[in-house]
Amino acid sequence: MDKKTTFDKYAGEYDAWFFDNMNLLTSEVRLVAHFLKDAGNVFSVGCGSGLFESILKKDYDIHIEYGLEPSDGMADIARKRGMTVDVTTAENAELGTELYDTILFNGTPSYITDLKMVFEKANKALKPEGKIVVIDVPKEGSFATMYNLAKTLETYNHPLLEGVHPLDAYPIEFVKTANWRTTAQKIDFLKETGFDQFKFAQTLTKHPLYSNNVAEEPIEGFDSGDYVAICAIKK
Repeated sequence: MDKKTTFDKYAGEYDAWFFDNMNLLTSEVRLVAHFLKDAGNVFSVGCGSGLFESILKKDYDIHIEYGLEPSDGMADIARKRGMTVDVTTAENAELGTELYDTILFNGTPSYITDLKMVFEKANKALKPEGKIVVIDVPKEGSFATMYNLAKTLETYNHPLLEGVHPLDAYPIEFVKTANWRTTAQKIDFLKETGFDQFKFAQTLTKHPLYSNNVAEEPIEGFDSGDYVAICAIKK
């Protein structure tokens, strides 16, 4: 099953999983908000159901009105939450030239096949000295290690993962279509496509089994978190 079909079929399960893991969701929202203060006109690449954008608006007064999303099912939910959404992939999207102050990739890099090319598009679509915020599960972290093992085994229900994964783990359907990259890979792509002045923040610093026990505040760096934000500026 391809990515679009997966997210169309399981659009409802996506939101439901986050609502069942509220401390994890809160930790991730706090990380997204961290680099979006005074973000200006923001475009969300892969906005999904608009869940994060709706929480950012309600709790942080951060307004993200426009985005793209490949899944019709997810886009429909985002529109109901007030977003204007183009149904297309990041690779096929026409982002325009010097339109946005900030472009956000929240949890989407692992679902974009040609990430470097998409970063090039983002650079062109940003205004001079515009900001890109790239947030995702890093391949080197414990979550991605667990996910990649589950993806290889095609299930969480295996002796190798017994006592390791949370009771309510991220749906295996979404895991199977993802391709997590290391933080270093994403930094290299950003440097090669015209970004500098890097800043980093991270959250989910506990083992996956305990990640929903408490909501965390973001901390600087990228060496201990399982959700990492990279912020960079267009040269």
